[in-house]
Amino acid sequence: MLRIGPITLDAPFVQAALSGYSDAPMRRLAREYGCPYTLNEVVLDKLVNTGGKKMRRMLAIPLSDHPVAGQLMGSEPEQFAQAAHVLVEIGYDVIDLNFGCPVKKVLGRCRGGFLLSVPDTAIDILRRVYDAVGGRVPVTVKMRRGMDDSAESERNFFAVLDAAFEIGLAAVTVHGRTVRQRYVGPSNWAFLSRVKRHVGDRTILGSGDLFSAADCVRMLEETGVDGCSIARGAIGNPFIFNEVRALVAGRDLPPPPTILQQRAALQRHYALMVEHYGVKLAAPLLRKFGVRYSELHPCHAEVKRAFLAVANADGWHAMLDQWYADDDAHGPVTRRPRPESLIAAGAAWTCEPVTA
Repeated sequence: MLRIGPITLDAPFVQAALSGYSDAPMRRLAREYGCPYTLNEVVLDKLVNTGGKKMRRMLAIPLSDHPVAGQLMGSEPEQFAQAAHVLVEIGYDVIDLNFGCPVKKVLGRCRGGFLLSVPDTAIDILRRVYDAVGGRVPVTVKMRRGMDDSAESERNFFAVLDAAFEIGLAAVTVHGRTVRQRYVGPSNWAFLSRVKRHVGDRTILGSGDLFSAADCVRMLEETGVDGCSIARGAIGNPFIFNEVRALVAGRDLPPPPTILQQRAALQRHYALMVEHYGVKLAAPLLRKFGVRYSELHPCHAEVKRAFLAVANADGWHAMLDQWYADDDAHGPVTRRPRPESLIAAGAAWTCEPVTA
């Protein structure tokens, strides 16, 4: 069980905000496969405040997608607060603030992880957002463990962390890498243990290097965090949520999904994409997910190429019929402990509105 303010979840994990990925279809699929709580992909506060058709689609919340958090990024306290109000009015159950994005272009615009280097500004943002919406919904924040490994960076981290809970935030998610690390090297889970001991009974979610159900359970056991935030490990792998549920409940890890089980997930994901984006865009937008789905296939290199070649609905269905028609045609399915490509979701993100 995991609590985020008044919201009680029946499992100690969430699907993280994933730039360019955790749209409504991915979130709905995650719920159908056992995820109790999801976060929309991060959006820039100024774009939320500007509005428009594309932003409305990006922020749309299906009726089945609750509880759900909207994650905001920006640099100006006033814009953050205004955008938080907009998201609450749309229907988001939680407002999450991004103080962790390590993408170079984001940092250059004083957003994301940059805010950890200016703790006074970061704390002002926390206070403004909480004052604006904290009486209506829980407010949370996602942070990395600092800008770098310096003592000053660590002091700044703990200053922002302590202020967050003093102001009234319901939970803090901590990624065990620094901003400068980006995604190079292991996530420092020992730091997560320190953070949890430091805050006591306040809610901490851990993040970083969660690519399997076993990773999630190990983080919970080794660090003592209240929950884990599953990010890249969930892309093209909705099966991870029920797998974590099984291990947390003391059951055996389910066998890896068969080819036909993978096909069912792909068909459902495609149907949700069609519902959200329309037939013309669904198949091309699914290619990036397909790259990760392919890693569960025995012929993953060939299937990856097949996904990347899909251009339309006919190509999508033909690819499924070629590679996902039979459980026995391609050899046994095995899990990959880590994704083949560890490029961050949203590594090329530019804080611009979606163009699809």
